[in-house]
Amino acid sequence: MEDCYQVYAVQYGHHDRTASANFVGGDPHDRPMPLDYFVWAIVGDHGTYVLDTGFDAAMGLKRNRQLVRPVNEGLRTIGIDAATVSDVIISHMHFDHAGNHAMFPQARYHVQDAEMAYCTGRCMCHEPLRHAYEPGDVQAMIGRLFDGRLQFHDGDSELAPGLTLHRVGGHTRGLQVVRVKTRRGWVVLGSDAAHLYANFEQARPFPSFDSMTDMLFGFDRMRELASSESHIIPGHDPLVLSRYPLAHGDVAGVVRLDVEPVGS
Repeated sequence: MEDCYQVYAVQYGHHDRTASANFVGGDPHDRPMPLDYFVWAIVGDHGTYVLDTGFDAAMGLKRNRQLVRPVNEGLRTIGIDAATVSDVIISHMHFDHAGNHAMFPQARYHVQDAEMAYCTGRCMCHEPLRHAYEPGDVQAMIGRLFDGRLQFHDGDSELAPGLTLHRVGGHTRGLQVVRVKTRRGWVVLGSDAAHLYANFEQARPFPSFDSMTDMLFGFDRMRELASSESHIIPGHDPLVLSRYPLAHGDVAGVVRLDVEPVGS
């Protein structure tokens, strides 16, 4: 099919926690409900694109998150050399999505206007709002701006045929999701528009947000963009690894999202 891409979820980290930490108002059962950490790769005739850049071992230690595998090693399992990637999309500037500063030296970065304004403006005067941002990540992005390696987007835009960016906000002021044309239809890589399937399937927001209103309407927007609800990929759900087939049978934690799910 014309303008179709292969899409991969590449796990690089893990964090043990309980369900009460994943929903506004907690959870009455408070069962174990860990988060996994991913970057995503989009591969097609128009190029290779990486969505988000993760964190490294030092940041994992600082933030009490487990680094399962360095991001560049995970990408290498699907034939992607981080050093030669030409385009990186940053969903938002939180530490687990915008780290590994030197890993993509050739890449042009794509960020929403609203996200950079948010993480460099007066909102960062408040510790609860700046908690998930790392100064070094923000400084590195400003460095790319002055190096001519940063492209801003305002709302919806087409990055390439079959590949579009859409600001939804909610979790952060300028969070964007990515819509990708695949052989099974339009897949939406939601990143932290929904951390877990349960966030959008049950309309139970994740408790870290700039605007709960925008988060809830972001669930609706992803449904509008995707071919079906089963085409929406949340940002941190371990279920992604069981719902989709391994990209290579001998490599754990890297799955294909452009093919039909194998579990539910």
